[in-house]
Amino acid sequence: MNLILKNKVALVLGAIKGIGKEIGLALSKEGVKVALTYYDWEESLEECRADFVKAGCEHFIIKTNLLETKKIPELISKVIERFGRLDILINNIERGGWPIVHGKYIEEQWDLELATTLRAKWWIFDSSLPYLKRSDIGVVINISSIAGIVGRSGPAGYVFNDGYAAANRGISILTETWARIGAPEVRVNEIMLGFFNTRHGENTRGWGILNDEQKKGIISHTLLRRTGSFEDIVKAVVFIIKDAPFMTGTVLRLDGGYVLGGEIVPPMPKGIL
Repeated sequence: MNLILKNKVALVLGAIKGIGKEIGLALSKEGVKVALTYYDWEESLEECRADFVKAGCEHFIIKTNLLETKKIPELISKVIERFGRLDILINNIERGGWPIVHGKYIEEQWDLELATTLRAKWWIFDSSLPYLKRSDIGVVINISSIAGIVGRSGPAGYVFNDGYAAANRGISILTETWARIGAPEVRVNEIMLGFFNTRHGENTRGWGILNDEQKKGIISHTLLRRTGSFEDIVKAVVFIIKDAPFMTGTVLRLDGGYVLGGEIVPPMPKGIL
């Protein structure tokens, strides 16, 4: 079954640049009307606008601080007022770990991490759910990180802080719970990302702080020997929305094999029989 997405409406969080923007553009190519949120990176706003205008899609860019949870119902209301419906929610917000950048977390950093990566997602989902249930396709995709599996260990220990890892482990619990709450009208799935060029990879400030040995350690620990690209993630997002109508409550790990990369498969011994 291949769903027709033309004139459906998606809310993409954290969409002014990077992965969020590319997901929004990919959905627009499918005929989806997109609402895009941002709060930081104001300097990227004009480029974002230009890219969506060039794409020729109907879009709505909203500046909002998702840490102010009391304002989240207002955000959803703006989307409904503009487009009349909500079919797809892309929960793409996080603060990011980077022990090599932030050092040891202080209390304020912990609170900000949990509020951004975890709490805001819950409020968005809760406020969106009544409208998603009215949709004939209702889809939620939570974007998370393999930090929820590997924590601050191995080569990733310079990248994933304790609070970031804990928050991302929590996202998977929310995914399972929301799949139960949303069923049968709304499917809820999760894409767990490894190292991507604009998310913990080459085009980020933290990557530039790593020395050559630390960078090599991350790449060599990844079975496919590279970081992920925009194309890798947008294909996964479109697949879940358009081509996987029987998938819900599932975590799709998109990490190039990083989680598996630390284990070596030895040659098969001859045996004694």
